Amino acid sequence: MIWAQNYNPLGHAGGSTAVAAIPVVVLLGLVALGRLRTWVAALLGLGAALGIALFAFRMPVPAALGAAAYGAAYGLFPIGWIVLNVMFLHALTVKSGRFDALRHQLTRLVPDPRLQLILVAFCFGGFIEGSAGFGAPVAITAAMLMQLGFKPLEASVLTLIANTAPVAFGSVGIPITTLAQVTGLDVFKLSQMAGRQLPLFSLVIPFWIVWAWGGFRALRGVWPAALVAGASFALVQALVSNLHGPLIVDTAAGLTSIAAFMGLLRVWRPRDSWTVVAMANSPSSSPSHPTSPNPDSNPEPNVALPGPVSLTRPWFRAVNPWLPWVLLAGLLFVWGLPPVKTALDAMSAPKFATPGIHNRVMRVPPVVEKPVPDAPPKTEPAEFKFNWLSASGTGILIAALLSGAILGFRPRQLVDTYLETLRRVRPSLLTIAAMLALGNVTKYSGADATLGLALADTGGWYPFFGTLLGWLGVALTGSDTASNVLFGSLQKITAQQLGLSPYLMAAANSVGGVMGKMIDAQSIVVASVATGVHGAEGRILRRVFFHSLTLAVLVGVWVTLQARWSVLSRLVVW
Repeated sequence: MIWAQNYNPLGHAGGSTAVAAIPVVVLLGLVALGRLRTWVAALLGLGAALGIALFAFRMPVPAALGAAAYGAAYGLFPIGWIVLNVMFLHALTVKSGRFDALRHQLTRLVPDPRLQLILVAFCFGGFIEGSAGFGAPVAITAAMLMQLGFKPLEASVLTLIANTAPVAFGSVGIPITTLAQVTGLDVFKLSQMAGRQLPLFSLVIPFWIVWAWGGFRALRGVWPAALVAGASFALVQALVSNLHGPLIVDTAAGLTSIAAFMGLLRVWRPRDSWTVVAMANSPSSSPSHPTSPNPDSNPEPNVALPGPVSLTRPWFRAVNPWLPWVLLAGLLFVWGLPPVKTALDAMSAPKFATPGIHNRVMRVPPVVEKPVPDAPPKTEPAEFKFNWLSASGTGILIAALLSGAILGFRPRQLVDTYLETLRRVRPSLLTIAAMLALGNVTKYSGADATLGLALADTGGWYPFFGTLLGWLGVALTGSDTASNVLFGSLQKITAQQLGLSPYLMAAANSVGGVMGKMIDAQSIVVASVATGVHGAEGRILRRVFFHSLTLAVLVGVWVTLQARWSVLSRLVVW
């Protein structure tokens, strides 16, 4: 039996819109309060979504449960599979000592703190975001900056600002691939559109962080380095997203930016000299008092990893510390090639129709065009594709195992590290599954369409406010992926109602969302714990809020210009 969605279940547009918004308000409100763990808030939000779907929108029980199961399954595979294996690789580099070697190598080569800030927070942070994400870049680079001599509060603030440009393509492109799954839009076209929106801000961020630290006087001496780092990152981000897809955008951009930056330093150095000590004595610099971190303050650590192990092969210390990450980038590039992906899918990619929901739900006008007379009803598919061999997470796992072998880990040590990593990321996996389940229930019940029809009333201003909707979603959920799950389908529907490109607005949700990353509670807590300033979260939030809102507004203006002058949305055409 096919169930047709109803976008005004209460017979009153305002009331129906208010009811449809309840699951989102519950989730965002609980996260904003910060009194519950994220996975608990996600489960409560899922419960609210199921209740609204069943009792307000009259969705059949099998369909509602099927939608939740379908979303949870997709959250665990392929998204959770990627997160788990990336953190496994990171754990191996930490335990082998190669991560410390990489940090020392990076910091020894660049003595000027402004250059350190660009290299560590922007270039290296972007590279880590491309493969890990989910809090890892913030914790890693904030700790590195503090060890370089930056004050803990400054290290937290600057790292949060820097961790914006790469987020939309972070974690092997998870935000974009998830956005495609939620909206039903082509993932490659979404990648292309995001690659025409975000690079402009990738160019700006290196300038922005130096200015935020030392003002225009500090920036005046190192603008060539900021230009090279930002331009190389932005160019590769645009090219890879438009030619290859979302998977290795930030990994390639980060590596290129590091190489270009270091190449510049071989022929150029700033004429003036700056030190962290001088900034610490500056009247404009706010004092900070690091305290002992409280382990209970971050109940869902994304980067806490097992301690060092005793490796039995002494030659591993001669291994280049970049090798595991270069190996990861190479394998992901191969995994993303269409011929390789097609071949691996042919070997093993079974599909499973989700019971209760597959082809059981039908969207109706005005959300979709009126059906052709006598044509069969167009229903919403819900097939779970278990492409375990071609999945990006499998390529990451292979890279991790190869790296572990090269670094001297024994099979038993690899197994123990993997199990320990799995134990530590369980809350994150549960959060992802609950978020995806909530998003799918909202989508299949038609609640997202009800909200989209209401937002369509903003008319010509929608490109601007739709972009800020993505910013708000990330600010409150802590994840560009989660914001895309919540609002991606809504952006698509509203854009179609207004005659805008659904790809433009869906991508704008993700690109606008990255500017909310620096003010979300989870990122701020990760940064404060990594730098030892637990209890200063409010001060960090106040320091970064201006930067976050200003950048989000600028993204909104850019998307509005793209919407009004379509030539701007086709700046990169292949």
